[in-house]
Amino acid sequence: MDKYPLLDLFWTMLWFFLWIMWLFLLFKVIADILRSDDLGGWGKAGWLIVALLLPYVGVLVYVIVRGKSMGKRDVKEAQDREAAFKAYVREAAGASEAHAPKEGKHVDDLTKLAELKDRGAITDEEYQRAKTKLLV
Repeated sequence: MDKYPLLDLFWTMLWFFLWIMWLFLLFKVIADILRSDDLGGWGKAGWLIVALLLPYVGVLVYVIVRGKSMGKRDVKEAQDREAAFKAYVREAAGASEAHAPKEGKHVDDLTKLAELKDRGAITDEEYQRAKTKLLV
């Protein structure tokens, strides 16, 4: 049985993890090439050919040349996803308000009335009349 010293194991694991990191970077670069709006079809094809035929050099050159805009595209995509999520939540919340019980519909109005009463803009009697009107 051959010996496999600890240092050899360390070097094997190091190279394995570096290879995995490079694969992640390669897929990230390919995804960025395909979603990039500022590249035309020929530009995308050229970068894909460089990245796939000369993988280590192609990925490194792409990150050097287009790394800054790559980050900007990531930020823009994250902002777009967040805006879409917020719009969905607002839409879903609006739909649930339409089916809410009558008492739940006027919470904002009651809060405004209480603020007006606290500021002295309306009297206790006016507050009670408006409150009764909202709840009935």
